Amino acid sequence: MSFRTPLGILDLVPIPSGATAGDALRNSIDLARQAERLGYARHWFAEHHLNPGVAGTSPAVLVALTAAATSTIRLGSGAVQLGHRTALSAVEEFGLIDALHPGRLDLGLGRSGGRPAGRQEAPATATPVVDGRAPNGLLIPPPFSFERLLASPRIALQRELLQLPGAESPDYAAQIDDLLALLAGGYRSPAGVEAHAVPGEGAEVEVWILGSSGGQSARVAGRRGLRFAANYHVSPAGVLEAVDGYRAHFRPSDHLDKPYVSVSADVVVAEDDATARELATGYALWVRGIRTAEGAIPFPTPEEARVHRWSQEDRELVKDRVDTQFVGSPGRVADQLEQLRDATGADELLITTITHDHASRVRSYELLAKEWRQR
Repeated sequence: MSFRTPLGILDLVPIPSGATAGDALRNSIDLARQAERLGYARHWFAEHHLNPGVAGTSPAVLVALTAAATSTIRLGSGAVQLGHRTALSAVEEFGLIDALHPGRLDLGLGRSGGRPAGRQEAPATATPVVDGRAPNGLLIPPPFSFERLLASPRIALQRELLQLPGAESPDYAAQIDDLLALLAGGYRSPAGVEAHAVPGEGAEVEVWILGSSGGQSARVAGRRGLRFAANYHVSPAGVLEAVDGYRAHFRPSDHLDKPYVSVSADVVVAEDDATARELATGYALWVRGIRTAEGAIPFPTPEEARVHRWSQEDRELVKDRVDTQFVGSPGRVADQLEQLRDATGADELLITTITHDHASRVRSYELLAKEWRQR
């Protein structure tokens, strides 16, 4: 049942309006079971904090719960945020799960610790972008400025609550090196003292780096010869820069002999375009909550979303995300995903779908899988 270009799932464990975190968790575990049946390659859980509409606060816990309810699909993090944790804690957590579910885990690693990675200048890329389009027509919108979001008291509080007083995050590249050494059993401190993570050392964990630009994350992934996941769904403006930067810095390693890229996309599929657009009605309002630093709200029904009175400022705030969401019939969305794959040279695609109704969300993945299998 495998696809020619593998598809994975990125799950934020969204809480629909009127539902609870428990409902969201049960929905996500059920989605993973369905994804396994449908032939999806992997199911990743994102890490987000202080969001009233997202229950995905701990990828390791979510992976453990879901591993017990599935048997073959790969499970992982998209991503564990190393900005507020140590390499050892990540290795031990995933090593613990691997001890019971060996060979199924992806340890996806992010650089931030509650701090969105953004840029204000136009991204630099080897792939030409003309009039907001890649050579094959893929939309590459103007970059979104995270300046206001980063200055939010809520973001400052999030960083404060996630880190011990006075703590400073180590250099990201050094953290990755420590993590790889702990997994391989070759860790030595600067003073030459050995450390062995039990469980964790020797775990059959596939390490990925996630990034939104061609910056440090892409460089680290390339230079360490690791798999790389680029975010078209979060930062569509930087996706070409991210994959180009990763490939430019790639060096073969024991993990990979050539670059390997996954690219994410926001997707809603239904039997026809009109139904899909109705299911996606709440998306813009949900993104607005994130972009205003209110946090992701419980995902609204179409009726709830239509009540919101949109200002021009609001519309500009979410425009890049709304314009790059793939919404429609199976054929329409599969065409757009092929365009994304071809523009980025992606080896895999990572699909994130949020609807208010769980059955519609599962159905979206089901319809996409059926169409994609025919490509």
